[in-house]
Amino acid sequence: MTRSSLENFYRETTGKMPEGVNKELGHFNVFKIADTITAFKNTGVMPYNRRSYYKISMISGRNRAEYADKVIEIENNALLFASPKIPYHYVPQDENQSGYFCIFTEEFLVPTKSGVVLDELPIFKSGEVPIFKVNEEEAEEITGIFKKMYREISSDYAFKYDLLRTYLMEVIHFGQKLQPLGTTQPAHSAATRISSLFIELLERQFPVEPPQQRLQLRTAKDFADRLAVHVNHLNKVLKENTGKTTTELISSRIVQEAKILLKQTNLSISEIAYGLGFEEVAHFSNFFRKQTNISPAGYR
Repeated sequence: MTRSSLENFYRETTGKMPEGVNKELGHFNVFKIADTITAFKNTGVMPYNRRSYYKISMISGRNRAEYADKVIEIENNALLFASPKIPYHYVPQDENQSGYFCIFTEEFLVPTKSGVVLDELPIFKSGEVPIFKVNEEEAEEITGIFKKMYREISSDYAFKYDLLRTYLMEVIHFGQKLQPLGTTQPAHSAATRISSLFIELLERQFPVEPPQQRLQLRTAKDFADRLAVHVNHLNKVLKENTGKTTTELISSRIVQEAKILLKQTNLSISEIAYGLGFEEVAHFSNFFRKQTNISPAGYR
């Protein structure tokens, strides 16, 4: 599965990259669904991918949404929240599609100094179903906020992005008060759910870009603590579901990333070792040789 960037999004929809997409202050934009949905008709449907940005959609129309391992049928009005952590797409079930959506990066909300951490909000947490049914009155209210965003994004007002942040937070808090739609698939067992969350946590750390980035979760205990389960239970669950231990899965993924960095970058071996969480190059070399029967330098 690939991670779709902002560049990919604009290439697939409008065909033109707006100025300032990669600015450190973050990015925000808002669209009418009717103006962009036709762009995906050439390729079938919206690709099922993780995105490198957040997205909130107010959709009117029959749709089928797929989030991670869940399928949700949308009959009319719905408010959808998407984060970079969870792969998703939605498939229109009829031609009567309308509404708005906005995309934004986490950096865009930093200037609010509100202390809000997006990934800690229930609507953006892993394992949640961030799709909310709204009645006609609620749909009209949310659409009204999006309409104000749509008008403001094109204005010459000097402080328009401060105003857009306010509108964005209003939509986020509106969603926090709603009840999510149920899935059309039976719930997974607790064991399978833990396995899915482990894989998601593991994959979320990659790709690593040393020396700016460094792997944070490297041991079975690191993952068990993050998932709030005992390390022995996590190991038992993964062994039953994947046939491999926690350490084997982590080691395999680290080796995979190490091979990519050794073959496809000019980073030094010490930089790669640091990025993958090793304090000493010798420790990395011993680990790599144990997993592959060849040294990092020999592999390169």
